Formats: sequence, structure tokens, C-alpha cells
Amino acid sequence: MSLSDADRELVVDELGREPTRAEAALFENLWSEHCAYRSSWPLLGAFDNEGDQVVVGPGDDAAVVSLPSADADDETYVTLGIESHNHPSFVDPFDGAATGVGGIVRDTLSMGAYPIALADSLYFGDFDREHSRYLFEGVVEGISHYGNCIGVPTVTGSTAFHEDYEGNPLVNVACVGLIDDPDRLVTAVAQEPGNKLMLVGNSTGRDGLGGASFASEDLAEDAETEDRPAVQVGDPYTEKLLIEANEALIDERLIESARDLGAAGLGGASSEMVAKGGVGAEIELTNVHEREPNMNAMEYLLAESQERMCYEVRPENVERVHEIADRYDLGSSVIGEVTTGNYVCTFEGETVVDAPAEFLGDGAPFHDLPAEEPVEQERDLPDGVDLSAAFEAVVGSPNTASKEWVYRQYDHEVQVRTAMAPGDDAAVMAVREAEAGVAFSSGADPNWTDAAPYEGARAVALENATNVAAKGARPHAAVNCLNGGNPEKPDVYGGFKGIVDGLAEMCSTLDVPVVGGNVSLYNDSVTGPIPPTPTLALVGVKDGYDAPPAALQGEGELLLVGARSLEGDAEARLGGSEFLAQFGGTDRFPESLADPDAFVETLVDVANDESTLATHDVSHGGLAVTLAEMVTDEAGASVDLDAPSKGSPEALLFGEQAGRVVIETTDPRSVREAFDSVTPVYDLGEADDSGTLDVTLDDAALSYGAADVADLRDVIERELA
Repeated sequence: MSLSDADRELVVDELGREPTRAEAALFENLWSEHCAYRSSWPLLGAFDNEGDQVVVGPGDDAAVVSLPSADADDETYVTLGIESHNHPSFVDPFDGAATGVGGIVRDTLSMGAYPIALADSLYFGDFDREHSRYLFEGVVEGISHYGNCIGVPTVTGSTAFHEDYEGNPLVNVACVGLIDDPDRLVTAVAQEPGNKLMLVGNSTGRDGLGGASFASEDLAEDAETEDRPAVQVGDPYTEKLLIEANEALIDERLIESARDLGAAGLGGASSEMVAKGGVGAEIELTNVHEREPNMNAMEYLLAESQERMCYEVRPENVERVHEIADRYDLGSSVIGEVTTGNYVCTFEGETVVDAPAEFLGDGAPFHDLPAEEPVEQERDLPDGVDLSAAFEAVVGSPNTASKEWVYRQYDHEVQVRTAMAPGDDAAVMAVREAEAGVAFSSGADPNWTDAAPYEGARAVALENATNVAAKGARPHAAVNCLNGGNPEKPDVYGGFKGIVDGLAEMCSTLDVPVVGGNVSLYNDSVTGPIPPTPTLALVGVKDGYDAPPAALQGEGELLLVGARSLEGDAEARLGGSEFLAQFGGTDRFPESLADPDAFVETLVDVANDESTLATHDVSHGGLAVTLAEMVTDEAGASVDLDAPSKGSPEALLFGEQAGRVVIETTDPRSVREAFDSVTPVYDLGEADDSGTLDVTLDDAALSYGAADVADLRDVIERELA
């Protein structure tokens, strides 16, 4: 690890001397792209993060939003956080993914919240490649092992395959936490000089050294062997003890501020806490409880050993914190105290760090990087694709096929809150403390943002909002994980800028504050950069916990809502679709809805109407996949489509314009009236009890029984069996 010449010069100017070895390493990690957002921060101001519901916005370990309440004295909060563990999951898929779960859960704990739901959004190279499958299986195993052991349900997420992730997969994990009493809220802002700094949790070793700087570089060809020491090793059983100990500490109001030990380890957590409070600290590194002998100052500071928390504690409460830690068989140590001076660390009587905390945390200069505008794709569609072959290829693609192989490995029922289970558009969690349902959706589509970064990111935001609205929940707040390649390449940075602007614009249009997030750049390897990937984790809120399912009930009429008019005023497009991924060709990305906010608001009301039997978002794989996912052994459908006057007939069945939904209803007239001034509504046909999907498109016809559809959609299960 080493500082760049330019950064070293800034440090020398500030300190008035050459940095010590420990200082240089600390600056190198805290000023890395992973911690300081040096390339992305100039873009992030595009996001709106304010709203009446926002209690704590960006900048803390997790965001905090209030749930609607008629009684201001009886508020309930939820926390939202998201993080990436991309590079570690390439080097060691099991531990890399598992520690990603552990980290986002501790971010939740540091706000005084109890974790109630997880979401995983995963991106890998082509499914038919052996290495991609190795990473896929290891990551899913790591997430399921850690999440199941700590008793936090994984309830939603996404999985995508794209050739450009072959050398650099993405593992994005989000967490929702619950604060049932506003007085339990804790932040990372250090409060008062004289308070003690305590380390509670696992002992410190040498694992994860330099993890922050490792995450801020392109992956090298030998990363799987050479960078393994930078990957942390998790212990979910200790994490579970830490969760319960944290609850006890919060219950007794023993914590003044808190920070999870993640990127840059103890040095990162403790310096950030005091910097946020405008104070300093004096820390004796040898006071840290460790598990390895002869550790040096830099190792104490930067090791990213897992399952550790840094707490600010009043002197009179120190003994009680020790007692609670002992009760849960956790280590605890007083490592220093809050001061009015610099951030100072000593090691065996020698000062190894002495720098202003604010300069450590905020002194890194931002990069002003050139950006090239992405080239818009023109239409060049494949010829002569048979409709049945297209249906089977798209419905049976690993991208659009059933992800049951993934989510059945996760315990989604622990804590007994999951009212809508994985496999639907969004999960719904029962927050009984507020008598509210919290809908949760997370994901992105690399085909969309690869084809058109700005428009694709807008579609990602609208799709996630549609997912929760289709379950009757009003979008409430979101966090994002913005993944990109090497920002020093103008074309890569241009694509990254596009996803930031597109996501921000649509979230603002939908009046959804983006209250926090994570940026992961340098996702570049010998195989090239990843597609710009804007994972959005969004929560919606509704009265009660009931929601219409995605599965057909077999008793109503089917309507397609949200499509742009197919009667001549818009061109049906296939850009970014799985159809083109399967058969080749290019096309412009579909135009978005004219009034997405009104569409989402109206959909919430319609989904909650008693005449609505089923609702399912139309997105990945288009209408073909949506209908295939709705058919069951007990319920089928007869659908009659007319090809659009513009574009190709295939675009109607396989186009992936976001912001559409199929509704099964016993009162189609009321649905049409509700959307009358918002967006067109098209008659698709009727649901029935046949268990068969029949589709007519002009002169072509498709007919598949539920068992045939299930067989097509079971490709992941079949190939990994």
C-alpha cells in the first residue's frame, strides 16, 4: 500500500512533516475510491434525499426513515442500507459474499436498529461458463449460510448473467432494520470529549488488510491468489451474539454513538466517528483485544476482521458494557477516549498517527474526469425468428428463468414477518409495531444499462417502484449501489454518469428520496469493464400486510396497463431485451411512460381494490415472461395480441419497457376508469382454470401447459442439479 505522489504532497502540507508508515497506510485507505468516492462524489448531488419521512439521510452507516403514523409520539422507523462486496466475492465467493451480509447487518446495528430483512442483487458472467457457475454457487452459499445463521430473512433480490461480469462479478446486499422507539436511534456522530471509545465483538486479526484499497483497483489476472489476504473471514455465530448484545446495549441506553468496523477497519470507524462530531480521539492500539501475536500498528488500524463494533460510551457506563459483552461471550476493550484535539493513535508508547480527523475523512480531493456520451443504438433486428423458438429461448434464459434455486436456500420465514415471500414482484414484511406492510424490491438489469445507461437506469428505478406498487405499497424511500468500471476511462465514466443521472431523475419524478447508498468503481479486469449497474433497493409502505399475488387466480379478465400507446404514437422497441441477447441485433431502448408518477400512484390504489385478483410487473423478458410466470397448474390464460403499427411484432411480446403491469380483475371497467387519464389500458384476454397459456399474435399462436412452462423456467435448477 502506498500513497500517490499527489496525495502524499497534500498530507505533508497538512501535517508539516512526512507521514509515518501507519499514517500513510491510513490515508491511502481512507482516501481510496471505496471510502472517499473521489470520482463519483461530484455526480451524486443529482439525487434528491429529502422528505418529511427522512430522519437520517446519506452519510451515516444506514439511512433512517419514519413510517406513516397518526400519532407523532408513537413513531416507528426503518433503516435502509446497501453495500457491495464485489472484489472479495471474485477472490473468495463464499467468504466475500458472507462478509458482505455481515457488514450491512452491522451498519444496521450501528443505528440502534434490529435487522428484519435482507435483499441480494447478484451479477455474474454467462451462465454456461464453468467459472461463472463456480462464483454463482459460492456466493449464494455464502449469503445463505451467513443470513440463515444470524436469523435475518433474505426476502428479495435479483440475479443476472452477462458476459461482461466474467472477470468481475457484483454482489450487492441491502438490509432493512426496525427501530420501534425513536429514543433508540443512534448515529455515528461522536458526542462529547471525555467519553470512552470501546471495541466490542470479535478479536482482531490480520485478515482483510487493505480491503478498502483493494476494492479501489482493477482486478488483476492473479487476484484469486494474490489478493486473498484482503478478503475478510466471517463468523455468523459471533455476529448473532453481537446483534443481541447490541439490542441489550441500546435497551439500556448505554451507547452515545456507534460505527461498524468495515472498510479501513478500526482506523476508518473511529476516525469517521470523531470527524463527524467535530472532535478528536486518543487511541492506544495495544488495548485492542486481538487473536494474533506480534501485530504492528498498521495491522491494528487497518485489519478488517469481522463482527466488531466501535462504541462511544460515557465513563460511568463502561463497566456495564463490559458485563453485557461478557454475557454474550464477546470481547470488549476500552481503546481510548474522545478529545478536543487531533485523531491520535499510539502504539507501545509511540505516537504513530497524529492528524486532524476531518482531514483524514474529508481531505481527499475529488477527481474531475472526462466523460464520453454513450452511443445510442440503432435498429438492426434479427430476421426470421420463429415465435415458438423465441418464446422458449427467452422464457428459458437463465436471466429470466425461475430463481427458486437461489431463494429456496435462504430462510425467508425466520422472525415471522414475511407476508409476501420471495418469487413475487416484491417481498412484503409485516411491521406489526406500526400496523404497516413494508414492501421491498431490489435489483437492476445490465442489458438495459449496457444498451442505454441513462434510459436503462430510469427504467430500473421505475421497475422497482412498479414492483412495490403492484403489491399495493406506495414507494417510500430508496438506497442505491452504483457499480461501474474504471472511471479513468472516458467511455466507462460516461456510462457511469448516465446511470447516476437516469436513476436520480426517475427517483425525483416518482418523489422517492434516495437516502443513502454505496459506490463501487474499478470493477474492471482483464476481460474488460462491467456494464454500468445501478442496483436500487426500494421500500414501499401500505396499510396491512395483504397483497395481490403475481400468480393467476383463474377467475378474471386480463389487462395490460402502462404501455405506451400501440396505435401509432410510439415505436415498439426491443433495445436492452433478452430477445436481442438471445438472437443478436440492436435496437433503441424503449421510451418511458409519459407520467410514471401518476401510473405508480394509480397502480397502488388499483392493487388494493378487492376486485383485483393478481398483479405482475412486466419487465425482464417482456410480456412473454410475465405471462409465463403467472400461469399455474390451477390457472391459465387465453391472450390475443395485435402487432403494433410501428416496430416489430416481436417487440409487443418481448419488448422490455418498464412501468407496465398485467392485472387480473373482476371489474375491468373500474381499472380502465382509474387509468383513463394516465396511460392506455389494453384487453389481453381472460384467465381460466385450464392451467394452459394460449397466446395469439397476428397469425401465429403459442400454447404451453403449466408443466411445460415450468420446465422451461427450471433451467438453473436443472443445470446445477
